[in-house]
Amino acid sequence: MSSLLETQREFARLIMQPMTVREGMRSSTRAPAEKFIKPNDRLTSFERLEIYTKSYWFRLLDCFAEDFPGVRAIVGAKRFRRMSEAYLTDCPSRSFTLRNLGSRFSDWLKANPKWLGKHESQLILDMVALEWAHIEVFDEAELPPVTPEELAQGGPEMQLQLQPYMRLLQLHYAVDNLAIAVRDKKRPAKMIAGMLESPRPRAPKVLLALHRHEFSVHYRRLEPEAFQMLHLLSQGASLEEAISSAFENSEMPEEQQAQNIELWFRTWQSLGWFCARLNSATEGQERA
Repeated sequence: MSSLLETQREFARLIMQPMTVREGMRSSTRAPAEKFIKPNDRLTSFERLEIYTKSYWFRLLDCFAEDFPGVRAIVGAKRFRRMSEAYLTDCPSRSFTLRNLGSRFSDWLKANPKWLGKHESQLILDMVALEWAHIEVFDEAELPPVTPEELAQGGPEMQLQLQPYMRLLQLHYAVDNLAIAVRDKKRPAKMIAGMLESPRPRAPKVLLALHRHEFSVHYRRLEPEAFQMLHLLSQGASLEEAISSAFENSEMPEEQQAQNIELWFRTWQSLGWFCARLNSATEGQERA
């Protein structure tokens, strides 16, 4: 006799298998169903197990649609449903939480370009990047933010790092505006048509910071120098290195640079984007 664990694993495998195109359980499951489930006066073993399979899959599909409403708006409900079923078949849930359901969506689309289409491929990939980053920003960790005094008094020994929940994106299309329009139901179809009719951007032109404030996710556009500065800080550069590199090829006048740096850092600090990171030398001194 099989162990309880083996029985549970087999039962889970039957429930988690993809449905047929008619949204039913596969006929190959009939014999295993009779092994585990007794029929009753209304339903066969197969039909009773099918209830659980359908419940599981419809729940996954609903959650996936909730996570990527912008992608659904771009490709349409029917195509998105087929895309979702194909993705979830190839990349089934392996986590205790449905939060991670779409973690492989971008890579899967790039490996299966037939789902991207000919004209909207970059628009779809941009939206996937934004909507997955939105999920990450919503529930990633937050560390104690740097205070205005710490930022003003910080010397060479002080380094800044971005909050774990921060995400920086380089996008070809203004999918931040599109995502908001989809959420607020403000005629996203017209916006999508306009994006697809215009010449396809050859390089990312929308530089975006996603952050969390008062339990909500916000999108903030950045100037190229500001984006580069934050990116370098996220990679471990010192404040001096980040500022110097960000303005190395900038055409911004020096006076304007100083004003913008002060304004940017005052705004970013007020939003709690930074937490302190001491370098190894300072950490050694503190331990001594």
